[in-house]
Amino acid sequence: MRIFALLKEKIRMLKQQTLVVYFAARDPRTPLFVRLLALATAAYALSPIDLIPDFVPFLGYVDDLFFVTLGFALVIWLTPEEVIESARLKAAQVSDKVVSYAAAAVIVTVWSLLLWFGVSWFIK
Repeated sequence: MRIFALLKEKIRMLKQQTLVVYFAARDPRTPLFVRLLALATAAYALSPIDLIPDFVPFLGYVDDLFFVTLGFALVIWLTPEEVIESARLKAAQVSDKVVSYAAAAVIVTVWSLLLWFGVSWFIK
C-alpha cells in the first residue's frame, strides 16, 4: 500500500507542476522563447507521434517521461522567479478547488449517450 501512496503523491506533484508551467507560460512577463518551449513540451506530451512508440515495452513511456520532465524543468528554470512564484500561487489555488463528481458523471453520461446514438445511427 505504501507504493500506491507514493505514486499518488507523485501524480499530485506532476499535476501541480503542470499547472505551474501552464500559468507561467500564460504570464506576459515570460519570455517568448520560454512560452514556445512550454507549448512544444505540451504538444509533445499530447501528441500521438513519439520518438519511440508507446507500444514498445518500457521504452515507449520512458521517452515521454524524459522529454516532458526535461521540458518542464527548462521552462521553470528559464522563467523569471517572480513569474514562477505567481504561477505556483495560482496553481495552489486551482488545485485546492473541490472536484465535482456529479458534474463528471453528467459529462460521462452525455458522451455515452451521444456515442450510443451515433453508433446506432451508423449501424442502421
